[in-house]
Amino acid sequence: MKIGFDNEKYVKLQSEHIRERIGKFGNKLYLEFGGKLFDDYHASRVLPGFEPDSKLRMLMQLADQAEIVIVISAADIDKNKVRGDLDITYDDDVLRLIDSFRGRGLYVGSVCITRYAGQESADNFRKYLEKEGIPVYLHYTIPGYPNNTSLIVSDEGYGKNEYIKTSRPLVVVTAPGPGSGKMATCLSQVYHEYKRGINAGYAKFETFPIWNIPLKHPVNLAYEAATADLNDVNMIDPFHLEAYGITTVNYNRDVEVFPVLQAMFEKITGTCPYKSPTDMGVNMVGNCIVDDEVCKEASRQEIIRRYYKAMDAMVCGENREEEVFKIELLMNQAHVVQTDRRVVPAALEREKETCGPAAALELADGRIITGKTSELLGASSALLLNSLKALAGIRDEAHLISPHAIYPIQRLKTAYLGSHNPRLHMDETMIALSISAADDPEAKLALDQLPMLKGCQAHTSVMLSSVDILAFRKLGIDLTCEPKFEKNRLYR
Repeated sequence: MKIGFDNEKYVKLQSEHIRERIGKFGNKLYLEFGGKLFDDYHASRVLPGFEPDSKLRMLMQLADQAEIVIVISAADIDKNKVRGDLDITYDDDVLRLIDSFRGRGLYVGSVCITRYAGQESADNFRKYLEKEGIPVYLHYTIPGYPNNTSLIVSDEGYGKNEYIKTSRPLVVVTAPGPGSGKMATCLSQVYHEYKRGINAGYAKFETFPIWNIPLKHPVNLAYEAATADLNDVNMIDPFHLEAYGITTVNYNRDVEVFPVLQAMFEKITGTCPYKSPTDMGVNMVGNCIVDDEVCKEASRQEIIRRYYKAMDAMVCGENREEEVFKIELLMNQAHVVQTDRRVVPAALEREKETCGPAAALELADGRIITGKTSELLGASSALLLNSLKALAGIRDEAHLISPHAIYPIQRLKTAYLGSHNPRLHMDETMIALSISAADDPEAKLALDQLPMLKGCQAHTSVMLSSVDILAFRKLGIDLTCEPKFEKNRLYR
């Protein structure tokens, strides 16, 4: 797999740039940290070579200067909002983030609950955190936010928020997901610092859109596809163009809120340190692209994957047609169609040949492997075994798992566990393969190939069960599914 991004350069350059920004604000900087810190798989897909934990590694370069404040909205706690990629609630993700940061030697100073209005669920979460020794601060809903700057920047606005006690020059403000109140928390802290005679600054770290590549670059289009549900739109930063005569890229929400942020800064400090939303950013990702064509192609493929994800969600009634229409428009702008994803026509052709659900996978060397549905295995399980055989150089007709070993598993599933589907799912197939590997050298050789599937592309001719989707995810395989069910039933 070709590399288009220099990860080591990025970690070094990004940490140095943040140190410079800290120095510009009297050694106290509140850094709003957008996107995923530990597992930014979107960035690793569109920028081949970018490691999913690159931003975390960059922060570790600043570990002696940094402390982390995790922000969560009381409204999200109250409605049990779920992080889709991990399938856990936002409050559970706060706990996961704390453990993960601490496990890497980073200091978590506190948790801030925003939009607090006496919610019982937020109170319970606060009590739990405090019992575990984690300081918790409350920030409140401000009427007219963000436009009523006179109220916001006053003792009745930010002044009502609890002051978060911090002890280090760099305060990284992060959250489980968007809309948690990171920027408001940063600005509230800047307000409180100035009230205490401390000169503090604010900056923003967002990986996408990348400000110093073209507006319609596939990497930036892929970001729009990824945020189609949020209705984000990339645009030229008009404030930067006016101030410097230089064209840069930002997104609509930052451009729209910038005049308000300017006004807030002027009320807090007397002057705004930034002339544009681009000025606020510290992102150096665009400086570390080493093969633009590789990143362009990777991003085109990501747009197609996002299209299939949106289509599947629409069929399940989980999103609106508008999201699909937006991604279709982005596909047109990127000059791609579904069949540019090589595994798509391969899976559909295999389905046509076998008159049943099928699957296809592209190996790192470009070979396309397919799998069909049988009495013993689902198409995904067959694809998995066929791919492992191809990687291990095992003949196609070889049985890595004896059919006689599969029959008792099928009986267990249907007769005792109440399953209507006797075929083995991927997780069951991998367990059966592991058992076979104890006595069968070929099965062991195939099992040893599992790490080689990471980063491979797969497509299935029908939508899969959550069990198989999770198995693909755990193996690091980028999966898409045709937006149709295997069987036409109302209850799934």
